[in-house]
Amino acid sequence: MVLGETARLALQALRSNKLRAILTMLGVIIGSACIVLVVTVALAGKRYIISQIEGVGANLVFAEVIRAGGAQTTTPADEISLADRQAIKDSIPQVVETAGTRDVPLVVVVDGVEHPISLVGVTDGFQQIRHLVVDRGRYFDEDDLGSRSKVCLITRQLAAAVFPNEDPVGKEIHAGELAFLVIGVFHERIATFGQSEITPESVVVPFPLISYYTGDEHIKTFYAQADKPEDVEMVTREVREILHSRHRPEVAYRVQNLASILDTARHVSMAMTIVLVLIAMIALGISGIGIMNIMLVTVTERTREIGIRKAVGAKHAAILYQFLLEAVMISGTGALTGILIAVAIPFSLEALLRFFPLPTEVHVPVSWLSVVIAFVVSCATGVIFGYLPANKAAQLHPTDSLRYE
Repeated sequence: MVLGETARLALQALRSNKLRAILTMLGVIIGSACIVLVVTVALAGKRYIISQIEGVGANLVFAEVIRAGGAQTTTPADEISLADRQAIKDSIPQVVETAGTRDVPLVVVVDGVEHPISLVGVTDGFQQIRHLVVDRGRYFDEDDLGSRSKVCLITRQLAAAVFPNEDPVGKEIHAGELAFLVIGVFHERIATFGQSEITPESVVVPFPLISYYTGDEHIKTFYAQADKPEDVEMVTREVREILHSRHRPEVAYRVQNLASILDTARHVSMAMTIVLVLIAMIALGISGIGIMNIMLVTVTERTREIGIRKAVGAKHAAILYQFLLEAVMISGTGALTGILIAVAIPFSLEALLRFFPLPTEVHVPVSWLSVVIAFVVSCATGVIFGYLPANKAAQLHPTDSLRYE
């Protein structure tokens, strides 16, 4: 009953001066909203970055021979071969797929204009490893990949340049001395921005065809896909060992993976989240100082009220709890308002983005842990910064309080 009466008096005091209470809440609203929004933005950014890296291949290992000039040179026997590819696939159980590529620069002439292209020969497994999406037509079948069929797939950018305003599937494209039948138009599911053999001007052909054209059956870039991201380091190590065991010991091979980049992205995201949350905490600390200042003013203004309550028998704890509850009500209400605003923004953004054509569905995750943390920290701010004014009010002497003007 005493606690209920104390809460009623605290609520009544806040209602009697709504504008002051609302202005005091603003800092808490901003601080709590910042915590939720900062974590939401950090999670969305982290998810996007990691999805981009994983889309390229977080469980991907790639290798190539290091071509050095001067004293260190390489011979055709040092190149990665199709036999090496098969040996790696057979020797490492954790490898679920392998592929190899070789590219040659050529020129396509359209209406008297030369378009530099990259003719990329690919083995089977390349589409699965590099996540190529066929927009029109089809991908290579087993017969295409096992023969010298003069068929190709071209990128969307090259299709727009060479075959503007028409469907390129079923038409021929002339590159150098060769003529290819276009069977499909594709794009990378995750763009690599020219950092791989696939560029906006790529023409993809079966590997046997480019081997026949160049007279070279060696692989320029070799890919191995691990079963799980946890196996990447082990697969990287074993691929390096197998390549060294099958070739001259003095030849160096670059065997890499994207796991380190993925870890770096996670660490950077975590560091940014911590920094931004600390900034939000500073905002809450400033709002807490505002609560303390307003409550100190309130205690001064209500000195006679405190004296009357003490004169009729109110105890030290009752006065302390009343002013402490006022501070907690201000911070708690501000926290709830800020959290509701912060949660509404991502949901509104997702609903708005549905009206725009996007390549993938956009999801802005809300961390409910950040919601709980924002509420608890905001309420704790009210308790910590509200204690000094509440304690000052509780320690006022009844006689001095009644004489106060």
